[in-house]
Amino acid sequence: MVKSMYAAIAGLRSHQSKMDVISNNIANVNTWGYKSRSANFQDAMYQNLTSSTGGNTAAGGAGGKNSSQLGYGVNVGSVTTNFTTGSRGYTGDPLNCMLNGTGFFIVGPMIANPTAGIPSNNFATQGMSLSRVGIFSVDNNGYLVDDGQNYVYGFAQNTDGTWDTTTLKPLQIPSDDTGKQYEIQTYKIGTDGTITGVTYDKKQVTIGKIAVAAVENPNGLEQSEGYLYMAGENAGQITAIQADYFVSNYLEMSNVELASDMASMITTQRGYQANSKIITVTDEMLEQLVNMKR
Repeated sequence: MVKSMYAAIAGLRSHQSKMDVISNNIANVNTWGYKSRSANFQDAMYQNLTSSTGGNTAAGGAGGKNSSQLGYGVNVGSVTTNFTTGSRGYTGDPLNCMLNGTGFFIVGPMIANPTAGIPSNNFATQGMSLSRVGIFSVDNNGYLVDDGQNYVYGFAQNTDGTWDTTTLKPLQIPSDDTGKQYEIQTYKIGTDGTITGVTYDKKQVTIGKIAVAAVENPNGLEQSEGYLYMAGENAGQITAIQADYFVSNYLEMSNVELASDMASMITTQRGYQANSKIITVTDEMLEQLVNMKR
């Protein structure tokens, strides 16, 4: 009977953890770029009441016997993240964009040598972060930054019009022949991530191309405060690539399925209630045992 009480306590603890995950999903139903999570249960340890034995076909031998096991409740085995793309949310800002596919924006602090850049296949060790939220703007120095004051990294254009995809650099408005930075009136982000600007004298200027981080195992990433992800040890290979699924004037909405989470909340509440009932029943059985002799 005491085993049933401890199994029920494990059930209460696990269902509470699942409710914590569900409540976080619902709280972030309107958070840009939020990825929903799910708590996955697994059986707790087992005790063998009788072990499995094989049959003996010799004369006078006995047949096989299956094992009998007693479980000790449930644990939360893992909390997984659903990285499917969320719906589009229109903002009308040409410097807002979303990725209509896999991958992440690459953002981070200013590097020691922004002119030389950093290798595109080894940027994860340089203090860079990953993001799914493209709320971008241009700061007073002409650099493209996100709303968390992180610089946005991408590829620079070679003199022959191709892109240097081997090096990541913080994207910045270029300077004219006199060394003065162009004064941009309007911006545009193409479907391939190319950022162009039009000056007040109607000259088109190419600023750079936003890079996309391809992550081998997105569930191996570790999310920090806000909407930034860091490379975990199990994330696998992370490489900066070009992509052709940028959508400007839009931001990615949360991919939380509110109806599904509300249904999960009901079943989780009922599971919690059932486990608490087991504790009550076990207590009543113990009380009857104690009161057998009066």
